[in-house]
Amino acid sequence: MMQTKIKTAQEIKDMRMSGSINGKILSLVQKNTQVGMTTKDMANIAATELKRLGGEAPFLGYYGFTDIICISINDEVIHGIPDDRHIIKNGDIVSIDFGVKYNGMITDAARTFVVGNTSSAERLLIQKTEEALMAGISVVKSNTRVGDIANSIETVLRKANLGIVKDYVGHAVGHEIHEDPNIPNYGRAGTGESLYAGMTIAIEPMATLGGSGVYVEADGWTVRTNDGSRAAHFEDTVLITKDGHEILTRTAE
Repeated sequence: MMQTKIKTAQEIKDMRMSGSINGKILSLVQKNTQVGMTTKDMANIAATELKRLGGEAPFLGYYGFTDIICISINDEVIHGIPDDRHIIKNGDIVSIDFGVKYNGMITDAARTFVVGNTSSAERLLIQKTEEALMAGISVVKSNTRVGDIANSIETVLRKANLGIVKDYVGHAVGHEIHEDPNIPNYGRAGTGESLYAGMTIAIEPMATLGGSGVYVEADGWTVRTNDGSRAAHFEDTVLITKDGHEILTRTAE
């Protein structure tokens, strides 16, 4: 994998635009998802808006992936393929993971939400996974080490007694969807590679209501929990600055 680079001023500008498009589309898809829709209907909303806003879809064709967005339901953790036979039901936990390319620069982000009603345990799963993302982001500044981010995420998830998916990790992002270094969701503070101002990273905790074990479906993409427990996934692309960070994929509406 390509090692992430310090971005130029123009590349940062393009990543801000990419992130703005990404955040807007994730919000739009979430807002418009209703019981009875298919996951392909959701993907179509994203595709229409992506075209309107002038972005490209880096996920499409990535190692053969067949759509522009990953949509994962309930015990599907990540990489679910949109399908016109997969119908959203009341109480479903839905994770949407989306990439946007703008002028060659890529951002990657994900959100998890409930459609209709669900249990308090599932609401807590979603709340704490997002809280873990924000905890990871909060320590980002120039000279932060990968382990500092990983440990901040792990601390929140362990305290909430959630399963931490270890087989999949965050990563640097920018010129490619996945760049080095990887950023796990568990680890020791003060360890791992140092990160510097001008780098861009995608932090993405994945948690479950059960164990940490996962497997890949026969489709070669969809990742599910071994024990059938429900899962949540949050992700943002973050620019490291000299005195802190800037979240590129959470722009004001």
